[in-house]
Amino acid sequence: MIDKIQGFYGFTRMPFRRDLAPSMLHRHAGHAQAAARITWCIAERALGVITGEVGAGKTVATRAALAALDAPRHTVIYLPNPAVGVTGIHHAIVTALGGVPRPHRSTLIPQAADALATEYAERGRVPVVVIDEAHLLDHEQLEAIRMLTNHDMDSTSPMACLLIGQPTLRRKIGLGMLAALDQRIAIRYNIPPMTGVETASYLGHHLGLAGRKDTLFSEDAVTLIHDTARGYPRAVNNLALSSLLAAYSEDKGIVDESSARAAIAEVITE
Repeated sequence: MIDKIQGFYGFTRMPFRRDLAPSMLHRHAGHAQAAARITWCIAERALGVITGEVGAGKTVATRAALAALDAPRHTVIYLPNPAVGVTGIHHAIVTALGGVPRPHRSTLIPQAADALATEYAERGRVPVVVIDEAHLLDHEQLEAIRMLTNHDMDSTSPMACLLIGQPTLRRKIGLGMLAALDQRIAIRYNIPPMTGVETASYLGHHLGLAGRKDTLFSEDAVTLIHDTARGYPRAVNNLALSSLLAAYSEDKGIVDESSARAAIAEVITE
């Protein structure tokens, strides 16, 4: 069916795919702001917090910023699942830096701190610890992350650390019991949804990657998709693809408002 859709609309590839190289990602204002702050945070070896609603593009912005790093001078340690606990975080850091994690927590924690310091001081590479879904971190884990940033009597840090999560992360860090961590955060940014103009640009960008430079979505369809998705890229992506499939099923050369409504009805029904 994919081949038929591509042939019908003249696509060179299916649009709205998620497996895009960082250089192919759409860059709207919120994305650019987040990526710039992440880049600064890494350059300063600081602690940063990037938040946004589900589907706002947090991971996409992070990918873009990390892809632009000078690879020989940085070591990225990506932790996608906070459910591993304090021990799991330290275990992952030691493993990523080429060490063999010690079996006991009392020795594993300093081992992780030493590995981070060694990576920077002796190998000349800045460790960049990225923790995704960070809103799921508990108090103990957040305190453990703060302790990892302690170095050289709190004057410098050998690492950069990014906490990426939903807005509840900011509220959690703002609690009084985490005041020490809160004060250590150098940058904070909450990614806003796209504007209507940015949503139209987003759709055009993805269609362009698929080989279509002309208008394929009517203005009414774009507006409806934007309003329903509230400007969040992932939801825009999903609705645009469903609208395209609805239009194809009716042999329409243009994705119009009725096609978008049919797609939205399917999503609401689900």
